Amino acid sequence: MRVAYADPPYPGQSEKHYGDHPDFDGEVDHDDLLRRLQSFDCWVLHTSSVALRYVLPICPPDVRVMAWVKPFAAYKRNVSLAYAWEPVITHGGRRATPNRFPGGPQMRDFLAEPITMKKGLAGAKPEAVCVWVFEAIGLEPDDDLVDLFPGTGAVTKAWERWKAALLAGDANLDGQLGLNV
Repeated sequence: MRVAYADPPYPGQSEKHYGDHPDFDGEVDHDDLLRRLQSFDCWVLHTSSVALRYVLPICPPDVRVMAWVKPFAAYKRNVSLAYAWEPVITHGGRRATPNRFPGGPQMRDFLAEPITMKKGLAGAKPEAVCVWVFEAIGLEPDDDLVDLFPGTGAVTKAWERWKAALLAGDANLDGQLGLNV
C-alpha cells in the first residue's frame, strides 16, 4: 500500500513558524494538497483545531478525524483557551491493529501525548503520535510511506523504528517505543 503522511504548516501559520526553514516555500495550498493526497491508497493529514473548519470540507466524505490530545501544551500569553489538541485526519488504510497492544481489543481514536520540545522545528511530531497513526490505519512494514513534509525527519525516523520493531517480532511495541496507547 502506498501511504502519504502529510504534516504541513497549518493554514495561516507558514510564515510565522517556518519562514526561516530552508524548505519553506510559502503558504501550503490545502486544496492542491488534498488533490495530491488522492493519488495515494491511504493518507494522513495533521492540522490545527482552528483550521479544521476550513480543511474538513475539502476532504472526501469518508475521512476519519482522530485527536491527538496534548496533556502538556504550549500555553500562550493572552490566550484564555489553550490549543491542547490536534485533529489527525485519515483516509483509507486497513483495519486498526489493536492486537499489537496489550489490554484491549480496540484502539482509541485519540492519543494523549505531550508535544516535543527543542526538536529544531515547531510542530515536530513525537514518535508515539506517529506510531499511533501507523497502527490506527493498519500499516504493515512492507507499505511504502511517503513523508510529504519531512521537516525534522521525525515521521520517517518513527516509521523506520516501528518497522524494525515489527520485523524483529517485538510483541511489546508500546513498551519499546514509549507509547501511552
